Amino acid sequence: MTEHHRVALIGGRGYTGGSLLPLIAQHQQLKLVCATSNSEAGQPLRNVDPNWPDGEQVFVALNPDGVSSIEANVWILALPNGASAPWVAAIEAVHPQSLIIDLGADYRFSDEGVWVYGLTEWRRSDLVGASRIANPGCYATAAQMALKPLAAWLDSPPIIFGVSGYSGAGKTPSPRNDPTRLADNLIPYQLAGHMHEKEVSFHLGQPVCFHPHVAPFFRGLSLTIHLHSTQPLKSDQMFETLSDAYAKEALVMVSREIPEIREVVNTPKVLIGGCTVDERDPHHGSIVVVLDNLLKGAASQAIQNINVALGINESEGLGAI
Repeated sequence: MTEHHRVALIGGRGYTGGSLLPLIAQHQQLKLVCATSNSEAGQPLRNVDPNWPDGEQVFVALNPDGVSSIEANVWILALPNGASAPWVAAIEAVHPQSLIIDLGADYRFSDEGVWVYGLTEWRRSDLVGASRIANPGCYATAAQMALKPLAAWLDSPPIIFGVSGYSGAGKTPSPRNDPTRLADNLIPYQLAGHMHEKEVSFHLGQPVCFHPHVAPFFRGLSLTIHLHSTQPLKSDQMFETLSDAYAKEALVMVSREIPEIREVVNTPKVLIGGCTVDERDPHHGSIVVVLDNLLKGAASQAIQNINVALGINESEGLGAI
């Protein structure tokens, strides 16, 4: 009989929680024992995931003081930034051997060795057996996947132009997820000091400049990255360097063509391409990277990280890849 790890999903009604549910449902070694939502307590999980296999399972109201009533060994925190610490403290007090993965930004800057930064393809060896995982942000995942193989060439901060679907703004009403405001529109915001700008700079080990925008489509994101190199570039050289870096990675595709969001939506994949060198000055290059912000940018990367930490096949639960 297949061993099941018992999963508690804290914050199950948001877009990220809703993306996690189908991945957990199709996972052969994870069993959801609890999904929390104070606002939706008592409502069926099928309200969020219509295909959830158990029509009787409902969201429950829970606060950190109540974690002792939940028997789980995997805790997924899908909470707003800044909300995870009380949950972590409570889980550690009652279930200290559990795996905790935080999808917020609270532990992404930890350098104490307790929390592993879960950029799966680049931190796989550190994730094996990990019990505390900080899941990367969506834009931060995309930017690092494109820039890490090229980081040694950089001689100034890359400039990252990002566009995301409005699911990235969450469900709490704001101008960035208001259909009327977004109609036939593109909204720039937080043009300096964005959380993901800090995150990429921290983990890349050098600064970047990031300009985020939100568009009127629902999911997916695209980054166009301009970089200045210490040496003259060639587009073939950029393509080959990226291809070599990800040659053994099932979820990372490198293309000569400029990738589009529609190629990765509803998949756990990353697509990098469009390597271009400026003929006027070959020290200037550009690349494009796309992914689904709710999957590789959040939920499916979390499942990858859980799989690696628990010694499960990394692709389990991710569907056809």
